Amino acid sequence: MKRSALVLLVLLAGYWLALSGYLDNPVLLSVGAISVVLVVAMVWRMGIIDTETVPYIHGKSLGYFAWMFVQITKSNIDVVKAVLSPDMEISPKLTKVPLPHSTDLGRVTFANSITLTPGTVSVEMQDDVILVHALLASMTDQKAFADMGERAAWAVSDPMSGKAAPQKDSK
Repeated sequence: MKRSALVLLVLLAGYWLALSGYLDNPVLLSVGAISVVLVVAMVWRMGIIDTETVPYIHGKSLGYFAWMFVQITKSNIDVVKAVLSPDMEISPKLTKVPLPHSTDLGRVTFANSITLTPGTVSVEMQDDVILVHALLASMTDQKAFADMGERAAWAVSDPMSGKAAPQKDSK
């Protein structure tokens, strides 16, 4: 629990510094430090600080973030090509994606990953499926969703994934 609190403190401080950009103003640095310490103290007092609150203690999550960045970049290029093409090759489609995750964190990570990827939005999450709206029909590949789901589960140690590591891209 102490390790999770320390990781949360460092992450929040880094996030605050990155977003504020105030590295030379002692008053704002003090207010930022006080804010970060208060947030960590409240989370500690609420008793909700654990590996689900701070899932970034292990490197798996960082690897997943790097993989997601690549997927976001690829999807962004596909969306821009479709929107800027003279034919406007947009083919919206709704699809249901299986949701075999066993933890709330795994389910939310998967749904958020879908929404973060340009051209797709998680519309509704039910017990065993996510309703996904895709801007292009090609973005509804069930194998790609299954791969993303396995990687998301692996990154947050969701036991639904029986694999030790995600599969390499077949593309």
